[in-house]
This record gives sequence, structure tokens and C-alpha cells, in this order.
Amino acid sequence: MEAQTHDLVIIGGGPGGYVAAIRAAQLGMKVACVEARERLGGTCVNVGCIPSKALLTSSHLYTEAQTHFAEHGVGVGTVTLDLAAMQARKDKVVDQNTRGVAFLFKKHNIAHVRGTGVLAGRTSVAVTPADGGAAQTLAAKNIIIATGSIPTPLAGVPVDEVRIVSSTGGLALPAVPKRLIVIGAGYIGLELGSVWARLGSEVTVVEYLPRILPGMDDEVATTLQRLLGRQKLTFRLGTKVIGATVRGEAVALTVQPAEGGDAEVLEADVVLVAVGRKANTVGVGLEAVGVKTDARGMIAVDAHFATSVPGIYAIGDCIPGPMLAHKAEEDGVACVENIAGLHAHVDYNQVPGVVYTWPEAAAVGQTEQQLKAAGVEYAVGKFPFLANGRARANGFTDGFVKILAEKGSGTILGAHILGPEAGTLIHEVVVAMGYGGTAEHVARTCHAHPTLAEAVKEAALGAIGRAIHI
Repeated sequence: MEAQTHDLVIIGGGPGGYVAAIRAAQLGMKVACVEARERLGGTCVNVGCIPSKALLTSSHLYTEAQTHFAEHGVGVGTVTLDLAAMQARKDKVVDQNTRGVAFLFKKHNIAHVRGTGVLAGRTSVAVTPADGGAAQTLAAKNIIIATGSIPTPLAGVPVDEVRIVSSTGGLALPAVPKRLIVIGAGYIGLELGSVWARLGSEVTVVEYLPRILPGMDDEVATTLQRLLGRQKLTFRLGTKVIGATVRGEAVALTVQPAEGGDAEVLEADVVLVAVGRKANTVGVGLEAVGVKTDARGMIAVDAHFATSVPGIYAIGDCIPGPMLAHKAEEDGVACVENIAGLHAHVDYNQVPGVVYTWPEAAAVGQTEQQLKAAGVEYAVGKFPFLANGRARANGFTDGFVKILAEKGSGTILGAHILGPEAGTLIHEVVVAMGYGGTAEHVARTCHAHPTLAEAVKEAALGAIGRAIHI
């Protein structure tokens, strides 16, 4: 079949790929996006960010109805769980989002080519259709690899998506397991562990490191662990998983202290493996055309997202940097704009990270531990939600806002929020950092009262020694 020529062909229709496709179309390019899944949106929309947040919201409301509605004077009688309805709502939310992406493709005249894309040369992509039809070749002036990431396997713990599940299976359990063991105390493990704990599962989180949330501010991680403990999540930190065996309707998980010691067996109805993700770059044809990767399989790119092969670019989870959907989106926009001759870049230090537990944890920039290690002199401004009027009115007062500012200049170096709506509140600081803002800039900005955002203002005031309400 004669090759179809495009200005840009993108392999992968996740947040990085589909956003890059839309931006390229806006810039006048003829674009094709190759996606193996039936629906666009990638892992995030189909089996990641979106469905997990749907379940987090539903399970949170279930818990609130059980425990907190009465104090607001709202009587609901006996609260019951309809897991099938909850899962159906999740699926509906996913469907709405994937349909939204498909609509945007039609709006911008982007060709959605369903199938597996493989580099066939420096200017062509071979596509094997998912429906078993005839293969086709897409010719392109430029190619973007946006193949994302996949769950990292754990030696000795084979995933069957029934008793031993990945994050994908962890979103679709047909019943609430009486006992759930989560391997990994990162974002995914804590979020899915929270969902099932709220719905009645006895959740144990096993983590190799001596703390939860590696890479997050120590104070945030320590406080969140304590708060999750109140929600009946049990933590086994500094613990190594040796292997797992399915025994009928249970799983026997063998563990031992990370620093060595006697092994023991933990039993669960379901084990969720959430030890991280790795670049999805196997089978893309990188070696055949000379695209270089690192030891972890991530594609090496320069500041403009160009690979070692002219005309081939890479973005998102398959290149170094935070494995986050919004980071992939920013990569996609910047990459396409650079291809179009514009000037764009992404500062990964200003990419926020959010853990959607309750309370939420959010961060941007440097942690105190990183600043101390680098020998940077900094000031700390911290404000507890317990002293925030809106938090009191809402009944959610756990947590704090912490802003780290450079001594002397006051430039914001990082911010860490643990509390209600932390994932929303962090963006005020992200914008300030994007414009080189200082703690005083935030402190002098008028904040509506009563709002949770006032806690950000107060933390900024604290960083310059002028806190008002504490």
C-alpha cells in the first residue's frame, strides 16, 4: 500500500500524544496519531488517573456518609455499598473522557490510526491494525514517540490480574477484598490502598524503603502516614518482598526486613503490585533506526525533545523526568512548537506532583532535604489548616502549607501542601515560581476570605517573618 504522508506522525494517544497532536494541528500540520487501544487517552484516561480519581471520589463520599454527615445535621440512615454501581460510574467517567478526546481529534482533523506503530525508518511508521486488517505505512516529515509507561514487574510476584493485580486490576476488583496487601507506598499504592480501605478492606502497605512517598518532603510523608494510619491503613516499612504464591482464594506473600533477617509469610485475598512504572519502549523499533536509550529503556532526548535520530522526537513517560500525565502534556506542546520553529521548553522543577489521598499531598520545586543537601540557605513559612477559617467551617483541618524561600531574595524554591484540596492550592505557587515570584509576592496578593487559599498566603507571610493568624 502506498504510504500516506503527514507532517507529523505520533506513536501513542495518551496525554502526551493526543495533546501534541492537537497543538500540531493548531499550528497547521497534517497529523496522524497511532494508538493500539480502542480508545484514545492512554493509560491515564483509560486505566490510570481518571478512573482512580473517580473511585477515590466515590469511596470518599461513602466514608463521609458513614462518619461525618451526622455532625453536619444530615441524617442518612444505614449507609450501604453498591460496588457495581460505583464501578459503573467510574466506567462512565472514563467513557466520557475518551469520547471527549475523540471529538477533539475530529474537530482538528487529526487522523486516528488504530493499531501498533513501529518505526520503519527515519521518516516512516509501520502500523499493524488491531483488527487484523492490512498493515499500512505512514510517511512523515517528523515522528514523535509517546508510548508512555507500563507497570514495573516485581520478581517473584507474577501478576494474574485476579489475585495478584497491577494498578489496572486494582481499579476493577469485582468485590471488596477482606484483606488487601499493597506492595509500594508511592502515589499509586497509597491512592488505591485508600480506595479499598474506605470500602472496608483491611489494607497493609508493604514498602522496601523506611518511609512512604520517596522523593516527597519528609514532613509531608511522615504526617500523611500518621493520618492514613487513622484510616486503618497498616504500614510495613523497610520490608522486602521475596515472592508470592496463590493458594486457592488467598495469596501467601513472603517478606523479610530490607536490611536482612528472618522471613515471614503474610496472607491476603488480593495483592496489588504498585512498585512504580517503566518506559514502554520495547517493540517500538528504536534499535533498528538508531534511537538511543539509557539503561532503564528511556529514550535519550535533548532540550528540544529530539532523539539521536534527526526528525524523531520523544515525550512523556518514555523519556527522563517525572512520570506524570501533565508533564507529558507540557512535553507534547513544547516538542511540537519546537518542530514548528517556535521556542519552548519545560522546567521539570516546576511540575507539581499530587497524591490524591485524603487529605491530599501536593508538591512543587525542592524539598527541605534537597535544599539542605545542596547547602542552600532558605526560610520556611508554615501554616496549619487548623488555623484556617474555611478549613474549620468545612470540618477538614488536618495538614499544613509549607513554603520554602531563598534567604535574601525571597525567591520561592519549593512548596509542600498536605490538606484539603492540596492539589488545587499548589497551583498558586506553581504560577508564582513560573514567573520567578517571591514569597512576598504571594503574601501581598489579596486572597478572598474565607478560603483554603488563605493558608497559602499565610505560609508565604511566614516565610518573610510576618505571619498574621498564628
